[in-house]
Amino acid sequence: MNGEIMNGEVGLGEIANLSAAGLVDSNMLPTADLAESAAKQTQQFRSQVGHISRQSGIFFLGTLFSVATAYIFKIYLARVLGAHNLGIYALGMTLVGFISIFNGLGLPQSAVRYVASYIAARKFRQLHALLWRGAVMLIVVNALFAVIFLAFGRWFAIRFYHSSELASYLPWFALTMVTGAITFFYGKVLAGYRDLGRRTVITNFVGSPLMMLLTVLLVVRGFGLRGYLMAQIFSAAVVCLLLFWAVRQLTPACARFFAIRFSSIRGVGLEREVWSFSAAMLGIGLMEFLMIQVDKVALGFYRGAREVGIYSVAAAVVAYVPLALSSVNQIFSPTISDLHTRGEYNLLGRLFQSITKWVIGLTLPLACTIIIFARPLMRIFGPDFEAGWPILVIGTLGQLVNCGVGSVGFLLLMSGNEKRLIKVQTVMATVMVVLSAALVPLWGIVGAAVAAAITNVGVNGWNMLEVRKSLGLSAYNRSYAHLLLPAAAMLGVTLALKKVSTFFGHDWVAAGVAVFMAYAVFGAIILMFGLDADDRMIANAIWSRVRGALGMGSSEAVP
Repeated sequence: MNGEIMNGEVGLGEIANLSAAGLVDSNMLPTADLAESAAKQTQQFRSQVGHISRQSGIFFLGTLFSVATAYIFKIYLARVLGAHNLGIYALGMTLVGFISIFNGLGLPQSAVRYVASYIAARKFRQLHALLWRGAVMLIVVNALFAVIFLAFGRWFAIRFYHSSELASYLPWFALTMVTGAITFFYGKVLAGYRDLGRRTVITNFVGSPLMMLLTVLLVVRGFGLRGYLMAQIFSAAVVCLLLFWAVRQLTPACARFFAIRFSSIRGVGLEREVWSFSAAMLGIGLMEFLMIQVDKVALGFYRGAREVGIYSVAAAVVAYVPLALSSVNQIFSPTISDLHTRGEYNLLGRLFQSITKWVIGLTLPLACTIIIFARPLMRIFGPDFEAGWPILVIGTLGQLVNCGVGSVGFLLLMSGNEKRLIKVQTVMATVMVVLSAALVPLWGIVGAAVAAAITNVGVNGWNMLEVRKSLGLSAYNRSYAHLLLPAAAMLGVTLALKKVSTFFGHDWVAAGVAVFMAYAVFGAIILMFGLDADDRMIANAIWSRVRGALGMGSSEAVP
C-alpha cells in the first residue's frame, strides 16, 4: 500500500514522499539504503508525533476551554464596563507590561531550559538555587519595582495618557504585576519539568474560572473596574500557591525548599550561564513589548481610552486565531532543541513541514469566519464596539501569515540562532514604533491595526528566510496543494452563510454556525482527498488521544 508502513517496511510511495519533501536525496543512495533510511526516519517521525500530540493535547484542550469562556467573559465585561473602562484597563496593562520586561530578570524563560538540564545532570544544589533563591530574588525585585511603578506611574498616566482616572487604579495594577511575576515564574518551572498538563489544569481550569466568577460577583456589587482588578489579584495568588505546591512535588526531595542544609548551599548562587541566557531573554522581551504594546500606547497618547478599549477587544479576538500554533509551540520548541542537538535535521524538517500544514489547516476555517463575520462578531460586544470590525480583518490577515510560516521563531531560538532572532525583532520593533507614530494620528484604530499587521508579516517572513539560511529548512512541499480544494469549498460555504445570516436571528448564533460549518466542510474534504502518509500518522495520533480521553478504547486508523 503506497505511503503506509507495513510490518516495519516502507513502500516506494513513502520514499517518494520523503524525496519530494527534499528530505531524502534518491540520487545519492542505493534503493536498499534509501528504504532503510526512510523506514528509520518514519519510525522516529511516528514517535515524535505521538509525543507532541500527547503533550500538547491537554494544553490545547485547556486553551480551548479558556478561549471559549474568555470570549463569553469579554462580552460580559464589554457590556457592563464599556469601552472607556476597558481602555483604562488596557492602558494600565501597557505600564505593567513594560515593567514586567525587567521585573522577571529573564528567570522564567531560563527556568524552562535549566530546570530540565539540572535534573538530567543531577545538579541539585544549582536546581535549589534557581527554584528558591530565584523566587526570593523575584519577590524582592518586584517589591522594588512596585515602588518605582507607583512613583512614576502617576506622572505617566496624567501627562502621557492624559488620564487622571488611570492614576487612581495604579495600586491595584502594581499588585497584579507582583502576583503575576511569581505565578509566571513557577508556571515556566513546570514547563521545565515538562508537566504541561498540571500547569494547564491549575491555570486554565482553576485560575481562569475563579477570576471570572470573582469578577462577576464584585462587579455586581458595584466595584466596577476595581472589582475586575481585585479578582485578578486574588486568583493569581491562588494559582501561585497551587503552582508552588506542584513544583515542590516534582522537585527531587534533596532540592526542595529547606531540604538542603544551609551550610551545603552557602555560596551557591545562580550560574553565570543562567544570567547570560536571562539577559538575552530580557532583550527579546523588550522587543516583543514594542511589537505587541506600542500600538495601544500610541492610541492612548493620540486618541484616548475609548478607542483603546475598542481596539483591545478586537485585538483579543484576533489573538484567538493562532491557537493551534501556540498549542503546538509549547511542546515542539523543546523537540526542536532535542533534534537539533542530535543532528536529526531530516526528521526536524519533516516534522516542521507536517506540523505547519496542520496548523494552517486548523487555522483557516476560524480565520475565514472571523474575517467574513467581522462586523457581527464585534457587534456582539455592544454597539460601541462595532466600529472595531476592520481590526478583525486586518489583524487576522496578519495572523494567517504567522500561522502560515509555522514555528520559525522557535526554530531560531532553540537551535542556537537567537542572535538572528534578536536582529529581526530589533529591526521590526523599530518599524512598529515608526508606523504607529505615523499611522495612528491619521487613521486611529485602523492605523494601529495596519502597523501591527505589517510588523507581524515582516517578523515572520524574515524569520522564515533566516531559518532557511541558517538551518536549510522550509515549511512547504507539494502536498500543500491538497489544501486548495477544501479551502475553496469552506470559503464558499462561509460566504453563503453570511448572506443568510439574518435567518439565525442573533449574531452569535450565525457566527457559531459558520465556524462549525467551516470546520465540517474543510475537514470532510481534506479527510477524503488531502491526507498523505505523514498526515495520516498525525490524524491517527490525534484521533487516538481523543478516543482515549473519551474512554472509547482503541482507535481505528484514519483511511
